Amino acid sequence: MRTSTTRRLAAALAAAGLGLTACTAGGSGGRSGGPKAGEKQTIEVWHGWSAPHEVKAFQDAVAGFHKLHPNITVKLVKDQTDDRITNAIRGGNPPDVVSSFTTDSVGQWCQSGAWQDLSGDIAASKLDLNQFPKPVQQYTEYKGRRCAMPLLADAYGLYYNKGLMKGEQPPRTFSELTALAKKLTVRNPDGTIKVAGFMPSAQYYEHQVQHLATQFGAKWLTPDGHADFAADPAVKAYLQWNKSLIDWYGYDNVKKFLHSMGQEFESSNPFEKGKVAMAVDGEWRTKFMQEEAPKVDYGTAPAPVPDGQDARYGSGFVTGTVIGIPRGAKHRAAAWEFIHYLTTDTGALVTFANALGNVPTTIASLSSPGLRLPPQFTTFFDVFKNPASATTPPTPNGNDYVVKFQQFVQDQWEPGKVSDLGTALKGLDGKVDASLKLAGG
Repeated sequence: MRTSTTRRLAAALAAAGLGLTACTAGGSGGRSGGPKAGEKQTIEVWHGWSAPHEVKAFQDAVAGFHKLHPNITVKLVKDQTDDRITNAIRGGNPPDVVSSFTTDSVGQWCQSGAWQDLSGDIAASKLDLNQFPKPVQQYTEYKGRRCAMPLLADAYGLYYNKGLMKGEQPPRTFSELTALAKKLTVRNPDGTIKVAGFMPSAQYYEHQVQHLATQFGAKWLTPDGHADFAADPAVKAYLQWNKSLIDWYGYDNVKKFLHSMGQEFESSNPFEKGKVAMAVDGEWRTKFMQEEAPKVDYGTAPAPVPDGQDARYGSGFVTGTVIGIPRGAKHRAAAWEFIHYLTTDTGALVTFANALGNVPTTIASLSSPGLRLPPQFTTFFDVFKNPASATTPPTPNGNDYVVKFQQFVQDQWEPGKVSDLGTALKGLDGKVDASLKLAGG
């Protein structure tokens, strides 16, 4: 989703303080049989899209449901946030269906019962979860409690400006990326950056830690849910690569370049302006390129992987929008019928994906002849279904562990304030585990 990263971070920061208490009322995970034949019902659906073309896209995707269920009227309510959803659940007057851009909150929603367990509905509908890639299955459940279904996805890859590349092929490894970044960088006479081959800073838009450290194979948490930064060699490899390239640019030069950047979702984005040769970004950037920089000749490829891990090339970070039934929903059965349709019907997913420029969530929809997306989008289809693609694991306090790592990287690591990396990462592990314990993790 075009605003997913910003909203994910904001929601994650708020998630730790939501304090939803566990409750099983209306959340048994069983089905109630659905509306009886001819029985008319109106379900209210809250979603976060707000721009006119986004709202219309949702309406168009829902149109097929009306044809299948003429007795169920769907009232769509746009521009809803996680905070509004949470307050409605707390107040005992939620809508029947809610959707969120924030997969990071799934762990909390599932554990607290704020979003109802859908396991019984899935079983009764004979819905095959294997129609969704493994990372998608992972970010819609927590500890066996599946309280969400996926609704469109984001996949990350490497964008490159063909004109600035001067015939060079996109890098497959981080050593190739580093060498090419240095070769393509153009400096001003005073040494500041005029054109960046690749900006390694975690403060550069989608170069946030979860998107790049995942390419190194970062595991984030142990199987029993504890922080694992100090013991994970992939984390250290990411940090060492990040700092090495930042030091080559010069941290002061990096800061000046970051401060000169335009807005991520406007035409002043430096990749669209030819000020960055290569950048990791989500699939939605293809639609922005069409609308804001149609003259830029660009290509896409999977993001690089570390040397010696060629088998993982082609994978990437995956996340997406989720949809579920909140605790206290008044028309649970009709709500499930709506969710089942919207998240598995190829026509609905293709309609939605075409309009928003996002990845449709089922394997079948990826090969639909109805897709009308640019050639550069093929990379993101491939990344999405690659078995080595990954996401960040859910926890009871959202992605607090990612937020803490991001803060460590941008506030301490990149400026060169860390003298002993091992000790610093152990301290970070302690802070993350303390927060997880408070959240019941």
